[in-house]
Amino acid sequence: MSKKAFDKIAAGLTEAIAVTRGESKPAKLHIPAEIDVRAVRKKTGLSQADFAATYGFTLSQICDWEQRRFRPLGAMRAYLMVIDSHPAEILDMLREQARRQRAA
Repeated sequence: MSKKAFDKIAAGLTEAIAVTRGESKPAKLHIPAEIDVRAVRKKTGLSQADFAATYGFTLSQICDWEQRRFRPLGAMRAYLMVIDSHPAEILDMLREQARRQRAA
């Protein structure tokens, strides 16, 4: 192994340890390859149709994701992660944006 490769691995391990200890933030956001859309939706207490309408998805997207025919791609997974963590706040932001657009 070259010195350069070793140094990169060592730097990555040092960063990982610091993040784990809470001493620093990760360099980039980790978006998981898979997300349980049904669990995210159920946490909100909404039906498939209501979840889709509330958060800007199509009903067919929700059905396909929940039945694992397709999986949400990168940005959609990130959006679903945020909905999972802060569903009410996201809904408030969407409503505020809609209100601003109507007022414009």
